[in-house]
Amino acid sequence: MMHLVRMLRCRSLVIALSCLVLPCLPLYACTRCVYLGANNTVIVARSMDWAEDTKTNLWVFARGMTRDGATGPNSLRWTSTYGSVVCSFYECASVDGINEKGLVANVLYLVESDYGKPEGDKPALSIAAWAQYVLDSFATVDEAVAALSKEPFTIIAPVLPGGIPAQGHLAISDPSGDSAIIEYVKGKLVIHHGREFQVMTNSPTYDEQLALNTYWREIGAAAMLPGTSRAADRFVRASHYTAAIPTNEENSKSLASVLSVLRNASVPLGVATPGQPNIASTLWRTMYDQKNKILYFDSATSPTIFWVPIDEMDFTEGNPVKTLTLTGDKTYSGNAAKEFRESKPYAFLPAKAE
Repeated sequence: MMHLVRMLRCRSLVIALSCLVLPCLPLYACTRCVYLGANNTVIVARSMDWAEDTKTNLWVFARGMTRDGATGPNSLRWTSTYGSVVCSFYECASVDGINEKGLVANVLYLVESDYGKPEGDKPALSIAAWAQYVLDSFATVDEAVAALSKEPFTIIAPVLPGGIPAQGHLAISDPSGDSAIIEYVKGKLVIHHGREFQVMTNSPTYDEQLALNTYWREIGAAAMLPGTSRAADRFVRASHYTAAIPTNEENSKSLASVLSVLRNASVPLGVATPGQPNIASTLWRTMYDQKNKILYFDSATSPTIFWVPIDEMDFTEGNPVKTLTLTGDKTYSGNAAKEFRESKPYAFLPAKAE
């Protein structure tokens, strides 16, 4: 199919064809990009595009927390090596976050995900805890890829609130600029590891996203970037602009550039397209300055951006869990590190092997 696309010379026909080959997806989509700037600046940003309120709050988890993968007697169990600040998802999953070493994890929807069947006595992990396990356990992308490549657990994907299958792929990055995209396709683990893997959206699978992006580069995407909110088009735009923005000397300008790229790939609040169920509104965006270890949060319903300096969080073992409430249109401005309040941790969404 890609060979046929490359043979077409009429751009309008190519666009029509691309709309046909992409699957009809659920109402859930996101965009993630990594900026590699001057002075070793690394900024990773993502949008959360979803069809309804995800009830997201921010959470602080200390070192030394005992964890359970929420899959029953054969569940993976571990103790957190690193503290983290994460974004919750329906108060039953960690969908986005950064740990005290500057490692960032982002989970995005991927309808083609197939995690395979449980294998014998291999421990299992609810996908709701996947990102948290990575943030708890690793300091660098290299460490994470080395460990995850051995497939120490089986992922079980339960049904989310509202009856939606929990299907996703995972992106990780660290302050060196290293990056990895981790997917399960047809029951097999697939890892794309390297600094060049800066952008990820949703469907199709990552290898096909890369192929589509290569095509647009060859025909000169700068002259006519695809403008829809479809995952493949957002991938092309985010890739083009991530490469095009300057490597600013000033950190503030770098952050502004990255946020402008992410907003370009976002879907306006309230927009839904009949017959195009892969398009959902952007509810919130995060940016992580991995060099300075700062989380920035940008809500679609708030006029202000706030931030959380990770070094101002106390991750000492034994410290209580804390949360920053965002539900109910709660908003903040500037440094919100002191606004966190002690709270009980959420439980990961239970999953059972079939």
